[in-house]
Amino acid sequence: MAFARKQKKIKQSDLGKTIGTSGDIIGKYERATTIADALGFTLNYLVKDGQYEQIDNDTLNKLKAIQELDNDTKAHNFATIDVFIKASKIKNIAAL
Repeated sequence: MAFARKQKKIKQSDLGKTIGTSGDIIGKYERATTIADALGFTLNYLVKDGQYEQIDNDTLNKLKAIQELDNDTKAHNFATIDVFIKASKIKNIAAL
């Protein structure tokens, strides 16, 4: 978040005013992002009480990369992932 703000050459206080909060709050969000990165969690995990605790940064980055693909390639990737998920579920059921 800080990187994007700095690229736009916007001060924390100015961004805070734009969205109706303070520069201090913007600073807290930016520090939380840094902490999330250091811990290997998503920012959502930290601010939403673990609601997305199973989504680590590596998985999130891969999902973001897939999101940027054209629709056909994205569909192919999802179909491949579906095959592996189904195979894993079958393996787990068979192990019972």
